[in-house]
Amino acid sequence: MISVNGVNLYYQKTGDGEAMILLHGNGEDHQIFSPLIAKLRSDFTVYAVDSRNHGRSDKTTVYDYNVMADDIEALIKELHLNAVNLIGFSDGAIIALLLALRDQAVIKKMALLGVNLKPSDFTQESYKYVQQHYAKTGDPLLKMMLEQPNIEINSLNKITIPTLIIAAENDIYHPALFSQIADNLPDSQLKIIPNHDHGSYIINNDMLYPDLVAFFRKS
Repeated sequence: MISVNGVNLYYQKTGDGEAMILLHGNGEDHQIFSPLIAKLRSDFTVYAVDSRNHGRSDKTTVYDYNVMADDIEALIKELHLNAVNLIGFSDGAIIALLLALRDQAVIKKMALLGVNLKPSDFTQESYKYVQQHYAKTGDPLLKMMLEQPNIEINSLNKITIPTLIIAAENDIYHPALFSQIADNLPDSQLKIIPNHDHGSYIINNDMLYPDLVAFFRKS
């Protein structure tokens, strides 16, 4: 546990090598990465973080991706990690992108898995699904997804961090989104995972390990 930005964040540290931070998606915690961590820890010092309002981290009244990016920036600095490798899935990818937009110096390379820029990036079916679940549950995490983030695509042009963008063939966002993001990130590559949905290739799955290691190890 670490206290940063007025919140206590739980994280699991394991492995040896360059620092790598893993950021999970909405309503999840660091354990979704367990099979991947088991392999990555032989190559990196892995910091798998529970975001605020998730897992074993503090529950707060603030549900905001920008504040969550503040948390991770503060964590990096508090742990004196300098430039880190960063893997973010879904909400975690949004946090990584927001962090890159404000302070590129803290990120060496990043992998954005299933990222979106705005709620309008959802397919109509997916947006309606989240809307219906929010109407039933009142879950503020779902409300956050319906209202945030609001990242302009042309703002990505200034990010020079080497970036691997990964998405599923059957993702919850419009298919054209990911190539548009790749086209606007100057140093990026795009990989589409066939026959998978938004989370199936990463949640409790280590299938990305070869691609991730190849990307992060490449000089």
